[in-house]
Amino acid sequence: MSQNSKKQQKNKFFKMKMSANDSSSADIFIYGEIVPDGWQWAETDMAAIDFKNELDALGDGIKTINLYINSPGGSVFEGIAIHNMLKRHQAKVNVHIDALAASIASVIAMAGDTIFMPKNSMLMIHNPETLAMGNSAELRKVADDLDRIGQSSKQAYLQKAGDKLTDEKLQELLDAETWLSADEAYQYGLCDVVEEAVQAAASISTDLFQRYKKVPKNLLENQQQGPSAEEMVLRQRIADEAKANQAYLETILGGLI
Repeated sequence: MSQNSKKQQKNKFFKMKMSANDSSSADIFIYGEIVPDGWQWAETDMAAIDFKNELDALGDGIKTINLYINSPGGSVFEGIAIHNMLKRHQAKVNVHIDALAASIASVIAMAGDTIFMPKNSMLMIHNPETLAMGNSAELRKVADDLDRIGQSSKQAYLQKAGDKLTDEKLQELLDAETWLSADEAYQYGLCDVVEEAVQAAASISTDLFQRYKKVPKNLLENQQQGPSAEEMVLRQRIADEAKANQAYLETILGGLI
């Protein structure tokens, strides 16, 4: 087995498997960031191409997909691709938001024929964001591009919500970076079944919440318990890799500025 193959096998980024007691049912767990291919830093990170490959590998006999989500979001285009794959699939898709479906992860959730949310789970929606630099014309173009990208995400919410959510109200929620409780998501048609509260799923790194402006206080407090030993090992590995990459770049670039 090549070194690359060993690395790919070790760095398993999400789980997709046949259900233990039903060969026509599959369980998929999205418990991390949605990232472009090649950007998988953590084992839980997921790219659309890998999602497709594993979904195809399940075969044509799958009649039910149970999708479990606890994700802060990530790449818009990767997430839209995953949403569309699920919408095209012949299987009935049951989405379970175990703790949080934020940003583009909330768009993926909209692929569900039935969306289940425990009372202590949340759905966060907002407008797409990016980092940009350039002259005024270039920055105006970036803003226009973001508006067009936002429209593609809006369609997923509106299609799921039906007549429970207008385009105007949805845009208001997106503009405000809205963190919806299960009951609020149900009110807007973005959730079909509100379940009793359950024990919170695996936590999401506090660092990932820094990208958002209005994270509910209770979510931040839940993270203050600190990372697990496994998370600390992963963080150290990432730090070590970053240092190694920096040293390599300095060797290549020398004194160039």
